[in-house]
Amino acid sequence: MMIRIKKSRDGTAALSMIRDDGTTTWQKQNSQLARFFPLHDLTHYAVETVLGVRRGFYGLVAEGWDISDFGTPWPRGKLPADSEPSELVVGFLDVERASGVRASAAEFNEKAAAYYEQHGIAGSFELTDDELTRIRARRAELFQLWDAVLEGDALELEWIEPVIPRESERGE
Repeated sequence: MMIRIKKSRDGTAALSMIRDDGTTTWQKQNSQLARFFPLHDLTHYAVETVLGVRRGFYGLVAEGWDISDFGTPWPRGKLPADSEPSELVVGFLDVERASGVRASAAEFNEKAAAYYEQHGIAGSFELTDDELTRIRARRAELFQLWDAVLEGDALELEWIEPVIPRESERGE
């Protein structure tokens, strides 16, 4: 799937994805959203590619979800349980970016455990220091690429479904 994030001259941004079957989904982002969402979407890309998440945001879009399916009124229902870890990590990193305060993998794991308990989600998810370091490095590379995009141009990335799941998903 091809992911395209366009930086428009009028200060808006647009995210579009062309699935391998040729179908598309897209969304234009205005004002504050145009500053937030490109970085949020790039964070998803970093998290999902580094961790090998098959059914995070991009994996679900590749399966046929539209961008409008990710929010109220949730036409496809709530997110599948296997997408929850990537949503948690992305949210964690968005808060970190907004606050300027970096947290450790152990701090993330404490928050993730509390979230799972609060929401009655079975299982658990833990992030290693190495994974967090690799995600942050990939995200920094992506943010630099985005910063270099001129108004009127776009950043294009390819989404390829991961073939090797995380160790925790292999039952090891």
